[in-house]
Amino acid sequence: MDSRKMRNELENRLQRSDRTISYDREMDQLRIENKNTGRGITISLSGIVAKWQDQKEKAIDEVVYYVSEGLNAMESQLELSGKEKNIFPVIRSTSFPSEAEEGTPFLYDDHTAETRIYYALDLGTTYRLIDSKLLKKEDWSAEQVRETALFNVRSLTVKLKEDRVADNSFYFLNTNDGYDASRILNTSLLNEMKKKAKGTMAVAVPHQDVLIIADVENNTGYDILAEMTMSFFASGRVPITALSFLYEDGKLEPIFILGKTKK
Repeated sequence: MDSRKMRNELENRLQRSDRTISYDREMDQLRIENKNTGRGITISLSGIVAKWQDQKEKAIDEVVYYVSEGLNAMESQLELSGKEKNIFPVIRSTSFPSEAEEGTPFLYDDHTAETRIYYALDLGTTYRLIDSKLLKKEDWSAEQVRETALFNVRSLTVKLKEDRVADNSFYFLNTNDGYDASRILNTSLLNEMKKKAKGTMAVAVPHQDVLIIADVENNTGYDILAEMTMSFFASGRVPITALSFLYEDGKLEPIFILGKTKK
């Protein structure tokens, strides 16, 4: 599967009478727009081709699903009042756009040197990021959104799967509810795991659908964590960062792991 074949496959599966599809040869990107709203979604073909090597048809199915759901969400009328339980924080990389394509700024906060916190209204099968236009329309303050979102993320279930590798413990959270990485904002969870740790506690959010907490007891543990995080980062639908974070005194600090040495 190469970029040309992927383009043809996606164009065939995403084509509808109420959509326009255009191709940017220089950027190797496909743009799908709703004719009625003029709003759309741009996808990078090279990234999808890379995922296809591992996931085959599943990679294409995911793109078609999320593009279709995203375009449908853009047509719906959004309301915050009465939907308070559907407001959640989402973690994104610092390279993620700070505004919508039409120039409306998203509501976001700095988190770490590698990550930001955006805020989303859950629509069931997808969600929309909250922007300044929606805040003004609903007469909500940014602080209202923050407090509501952080309260809701603390209420999400936490079921960790533990793996013991080379005398190090790794805990995984992967519910696929769209907010696995968001649980890094649950300070009660992090503090509880910190108390439980025998060695150094590290945390990773390689993509939005996984949270990794590591209890590193030897240098091999850092190597395993680095390889694991990179693998998840490369395969994630919404990649965030391939770096891990040390959790000390309630703060997250990015770490660069080289060989058997942590820096």
